[in-house]
Amino acid sequence: MLARRAALFSALLGLVTAPAWAQQQAFKVGLILPMTGPFASTGKQIEAAARLYLAQNGDTHAGKKVQLIVKDDAGTPDTTKRIAQELVVNDKVNVLAGFGLTPLALATAPIATQSKTPLVVMAAATSSITQASPYIVRTSFTLPQAAVSMADWAARNGIKKAVSLVTDYGPGIDAEKFFKDRLSFNGGTVTETLRVPLRNPDFAPFLQKVRDAKPDAVYVFVPSGAGAALMKQFAERGLDKAGIKLIGTGDVTDDDILNGMGDVALGVVTAHHYSASHPSALNQKFVEAFKKANGGQRPNFMAVGGYDGMRVIVEALKATKGAGDGDALLAAMKGQIFESPRGPMFIDAQTRDAVHNIYIRRVERVGGELFNQEFDVIKDVKDPGKAK
Repeated sequence: MLARRAALFSALLGLVTAPAWAQQQAFKVGLILPMTGPFASTGKQIEAAARLYLAQNGDTHAGKKVQLIVKDDAGTPDTTKRIAQELVVNDKVNVLAGFGLTPLALATAPIATQSKTPLVVMAAATSSITQASPYIVRTSFTLPQAAVSMADWAARNGIKKAVSLVTDYGPGIDAEKFFKDRLSFNGGTVTETLRVPLRNPDFAPFLQKVRDAKPDAVYVFVPSGAGAALMKQFAERGLDKAGIKLIGTGDVTDDDILNGMGDVALGVVTAHHYSASHPSALNQKFVEAFKKANGGQRPNFMAVGGYDGMRVIVEALKATKGAGDGDALLAAMKGQIFESPRGPMFIDAQTRDAVHNIYIRRVERVGGELFNQEFDVIKDVKDPGKAK
């Protein structure tokens, strides 16, 4: 009888202690993304790429199993902040990651600072984000990186007079400012700056203003996923027939939706850090694996931010031998140098931003599909918003 009781007690003790032991062995990444709402494509691309990285490279490192805890903030800052607090306090995550839009990252920055939890921004692109907390590391890009590169190309290619058309929030204001300043520096002029609301935008009246202004080009920034509506209205207003070139950041001709834009997108020139057609062996492998795992869907620049973000997190876990606290993990994230599907990149140890190539691309039809085909490159571009 005593033996049976002892065995039962031992079994119950096992039931109690096993989850605690398992929890000790887990390395938790709280992935906060817009999985529903107007920016759901961003969340789905990032989650799919993060899971692909772990599938390809293993989910157990330094004795810890990497556990993704995916939460939907629907693109609402108050929700993002609440979820981040719950993940830190209740789930005791080791890293916060994701952040589909600038306001979502900024809302969470104080939580990262107070809890000393590394926060890996995989999407949001306003320059100032990494200055909001010393615990923020970014694997996406910044709008000034793309805007300055585009202005340099425009000036070299006969575009002297431009109108800028951007979405009215942090990244758009960055895109407008840095393009305008750089084009002016290069001898050109931005004659008008137009800003479209972030929520439920109607581009038609703004595009009519562009047509009336008769510039050489309209320079555009819209968030990932909004380019299709813009391109449709660009054609409907006849701007393509009026001889006005459309140039912009790569968000406009986002790989995720490019094929659906049709012939109006042909010839559009953009500056960006990633194209699904980037001709490296690593990228071809990445694109094939992503499409195979996601029903033929093409990865976009959000996906590469998620993929590289998981790489930075996993390598920091390995470097700290699984025992790292927030400060140790952060130190191991800074200065990482690696080959990404986008090309060579590193995490600037001072700014904690991605430094990478910016490619000038033109939309072309290849094998019956539309792609952003790279034809020029500016190497190792630091964020001009911080470069001194």
